[in-house]
Amino acid sequence: MKNKVFLTRTLHDFALKELRKRYQIEIHSGKIPIPKTKLRSKIKEIDGLICFPYDKIEKETIDCAENLKVISTYSVGFDHIDTKYAKEKKIRVGYTPEVLTDATADLAFSLLLDVSRRVSEGDRIIRDGKWKKIYGAYDYVGVDLQGKTIGILGLGRIGSTMAKRAKAFDMKIIYHSRKRVSKSREKALGAKYVSFEKLVSQSDFISIHVPHTKETDQLFDMKVFKKMKETSFLINTSRGKVINEKDLVAALKKKIISGAGLDVFESEPISKKHPFVKLPNIVLAPHIGSSTKETRSKMAEITVKNLDLGMKGKKPIYSVGY
Repeated sequence: MKNKVFLTRTLHDFALKELRKRYQIEIHSGKIPIPKTKLRSKIKEIDGLICFPYDKIEKETIDCAENLKVISTYSVGFDHIDTKYAKEKKIRVGYTPEVLTDATADLAFSLLLDVSRRVSEGDRIIRDGKWKKIYGAYDYVGVDLQGKTIGILGLGRIGSTMAKRAKAFDMKIIYHSRKRVSKSREKALGAKYVSFEKLVSQSDFISIHVPHTKETDQLFDMKVFKKMKETSFLINTSRGKVINEKDLVAALKKKIISGAGLDVFESEPISKKHPFVKLPNIVLAPHIGSSTKETRSKMAEITVKNLDLGMKGKKPIYSVGY
């Protein structure tokens, strides 16, 4: 009899075809994210789980599992899974990091370009019929990137790729990470290591590329915004909870900073009633950092491979814990 695999949401046809060859699969088709009660009911009887970044796989949920061998998440992040407890229970956890590096860095730089040159704002002006005259010397101006300083928080895979894009635009690059990278890597990227305080105070653009942890939770609050340049912009494609949204709204309204570009939020999805929606100096994207055809297909491929390896008692291609 085939092992049972449960998916909290459907995947690409080619991935489902591969899964059906080896497993008895069931796909949740109801409310997204899957209700906690249903997930706990299903996890009791399955051998493998494929989940998504908004599915909370907590200790209490893992405790419901009787035969679970592997959790394979379709995401680069794994903070939605209690990986420490999964390890205690001998459940392998796989994720999909490297394949979405370029796509996420591209989106981060797109947000940076958009908010600095006011592209989306201009699009709204035209669509709303508010473009009544040809703009003059001082009207509707953005800012140049050349010679500006970008501060990259987290010089991992995505942060490093963001640095390459910034270098191509002749920007000055400073960064802060938990661990300083090698001097050869700094030289190749043209990046200078600074303290978090200096990154905040010296940057014209700050791009966030860190996971959500106890240390980074609500890291960007009003205290930090007041230390940033009034002309600076904040870009976030990492995790929404790294920013205190209430404080960011206030900072943008009061022009404490000039603008922001966000792909992630404290709670998703956000509605049209969210305070961000009314602000002209912010660009919003619906959590689409990895959303290209090529990247999403590769993520599905790795998600299935991670599951297969875990089901065999082997280490996934990209493994968390052990």
